[in-house]
Amino acid sequence: MARGAAITDPEILRALDQSGLNFANLLGADANANSATLFALPLMGEVRDATDRDFNAYVVARKDAPERLNLFDRDALNAESTRFDLAGIVNRMDRAYVSPDSCGEIRLIYRPISSHDNASVRLPMTFSLIVKAKPANANVSCAELARRWLAMGDGSPADAFTVAAKGGPLEWGTREAIDRIEINIQVARAAADPNDFEGRADYLMKVFRLDPKRQLFAESPMENQVDAERIKADKKLAADFRQWLLDPAHITDLDRGTIVLPDRFLAMGVINETPSHADVDSAARDLFTDDDTVTALAAASARAPLDNILSPAGFARRLDDITCAGCHRTRAVGGFHFPGAERPGHSTSAVVAAASPHFFGDQERRRDVLTSLRDGTLPDLSRGFSARPQTRRAKELAGTTYVDGWGAMCYAPDHADRSFSSWTCAEGLACQTNGVSRAGFCFPKN
Repeated sequence: MARGAAITDPEILRALDQSGLNFANLLGADANANSATLFALPLMGEVRDATDRDFNAYVVARKDAPERLNLFDRDALNAESTRFDLAGIVNRMDRAYVSPDSCGEIRLIYRPISSHDNASVRLPMTFSLIVKAKPANANVSCAELARRWLAMGDGSPADAFTVAAKGGPLEWGTREAIDRIEINIQVARAAADPNDFEGRADYLMKVFRLDPKRQLFAESPMENQVDAERIKADKKLAADFRQWLLDPAHITDLDRGTIVLPDRFLAMGVINETPSHADVDSAARDLFTDDDTVTALAAASARAPLDNILSPAGFARRLDDITCAGCHRTRAVGGFHFPGAERPGHSTSAVVAAASPHFFGDQERRRDVLTSLRDGTLPDLSRGFSARPQTRRAKELAGTTYVDGWGAMCYAPDHADRSFSSWTCAEGLACQTNGVSRAGFCFPKN
């Protein structure tokens, strides 16, 4: 499922980590530098300060919370024995609509590893270092890059050194190609047991773009993370947002999943509370009426047929779906879409799966994009909802937990909606909801 669009094998990743893709090396530090040393770098000063500020604000805001929250262990993160480990590499050339000149991007995903008492444990945090698939100094085409990824196939630890070598798919995975850092931290959970997934858990998500002039990672707006509270508090900004988003051309981009909202509407960080019992984020409920949505959808449909947003409910889900928080709370594993497989010798903590159902369900679409780029044809960059892969691109997944099978997301027949009419269950299964959300999961009828 990951071949050609991601590198997930722990042994290959360890070999790459020991070669040119070590996190500390990419930041200009010694390869053996611990996390405290890395956060002390001038390059990382704003990452440290802004994250601490938001973490402290979270603690103050919830000091009277009725549930007992077990906070993220910041002492362990900054301990001398904690280092960052390469947990996965994900090809996102399907995001070429954001950065066409760089052929999209590659995500180098790192996890902090705390070592003590002869055991190594991953802390509940991902540090994604985003590099341009093709930096400005690279003399290569998008087609050639896609060919290299698709030709990679099954690898072995011995092959890892060719991945980042000249002629390999990650030849330009260097410091010069770095675009930004994205962090996702499980700041608190209600249960002390890391294997208890039924209780509440909260996540802090932030983005820091590399500022080449100041030579540091600067706190930045989060892509498509609508700052609903700030917009609601400003009547002019709210009117601007409604006018901008309801433009037929922007509705089409929203439907395709390729929209990029202007920075003035976006948040600089978000606390993602899970589980979320609401179907959609408050931005759609509070900022748009059904009449607004119906009129905008009709105008957009007159220009070109829409694939996903066929109702106000579809509009609301899509608007939530494109946000960082909305996507990450959809079919995530412990709040993350790519925690990475455990390496031999590491203590297994909360999860052992390399990635979430959302990640695996999207691989066929991402490979389709790579194939089109390689062959020189116009790629279809559209995508379905995070919860369900596009029907036309899910032939491999039919009858699985991703599409129609046991555990697949669905809509019960009595909650039928045009936007979700394909969210059904295979024979012998029925869509069961929790009575709060209209969406549910496919389980045996009996």
